[in-house]
Amino acid sequence: MRDEGYGRYGVVLVTASSQGEADKIAEVLVRAKLAACVSLMPIRSIYTWKGEVHSDEEWQLVIKTDLSQFDRLEAMVREVHSYDVPEIIALPILAGSLPYLQWIAEQVN
Repeated sequence: MRDEGYGRYGVVLVTASSQGEADKIAEVLVRAKLAACVSLMPIRSIYTWKGEVHSDEEWQLVIKTDLSQFDRLEAMVREVHSYDVPEIIALPILAGSLPYLQWIAEQVN
């Protein structure tokens, strides 16, 4: 279902170095009302950093939020994240269950 404010809500993807770091980031964001929910899952990332290819176990955070809060969310992630250049990318939700989108709106300031 489309919401009149389609694109207002989204998911922000962040990777973390460990489950502990992912848990900390998720809890900080939810407590600050910058995320309605954060889903966590272990992943393997292959990437180039400082001219070398790396293959590392990481944790993927899928952060459900109101994208109008992105700047505050990004700043808070940067405060607690251990990476010099953390992944912090937002993807808009183009369509979604209206009750779920309303729940996001109720949870995020």
